[in-house]
Amino acid sequence: MNTKYPIVLVHGLTVRDTIFFKSFGKIDKKLNEKGYTVYRSQIDSFGTIENNAQILKEEILRIIDTMKCDKVNIIAHSKGGLDSKYMIMKLDMEDKVSSLTTLCTPHKGSPIATNILKLPKWILKTTAFFINTWYKILGDKHPDSLNACIELSESNAIEEETFDIGNKVYCQSYSTKMDKPKDDFIMGIPLLFFHHFEKDKDSDGLVSNDSAAFGEYKGNAFKESISHSEINGFSASKKKREKVYEFYYELCRDLASRGY
Repeated sequence: MNTKYPIVLVHGLTVRDTIFFKSFGKIDKKLNEKGYTVYRSQIDSFGTIENNAQILKEEILRIIDTMKCDKVNIIAHSKGGLDSKYMIMKLDMEDKVSSLTTLCTPHKGSPIATNILKLPKWILKTTAFFINTWYKILGDKHPDSLNACIELSESNAIEEETFDIGNKVYCQSYSTKMDKPKDDFIMGIPLLFFHHFEKDKDSDGLVSNDSAAFGEYKGNAFKESISHSEINGFSASKKKREKVYEFYYELCRDLASRGY
């Protein structure tokens, strides 16, 4: 059973499509094999929410024109969920989006981003300069890593919580839980830092379960330990990847059954 509207995958911070790496791994191809029409967004890896929302809007309008459809379904990972929310609410796209599913999105901010911003300004600005330069080479149109980090801080999330998309768009969210640093070598170090800042909260390595809750919160997407990066098909073992693919299949089947 196919979805009524095409699916747009929206990636988060640091990742983008290159020759050797795809932002959602093989997830779009796996969904294509099941009959779903899927697009991958090409928003900036280190763009601000406002700039990425504008890029995403232009992409979705092109998809709607190409597909001759009225709306799209968005499945967004991490900061991509914040970009998508801003686009829907602030750029008059409520009537162009049927559903928004966010995966491990820091709707209430990230303590890691908050504490990074406590570093000396010269370190932040120097690091941002090199990140922006590198990602511009990789294809970012307007990389702004320092402001992107500020937008992910907990203090900035206060305004984010006030966004009200209303009944026009079906909104749901999922989190994941990473049990031990050794479960994912990429997210292991961030998990140690997270537990240093937030000892009593479950986390995927970067985002707490509390922060990931938005709209109809469905809880953790998996019973087992799955990290922030593994849910979008990156760095996961073969066994985990198969479970990740099955999660996306079920997610799309559910959207289709709801008429989206």
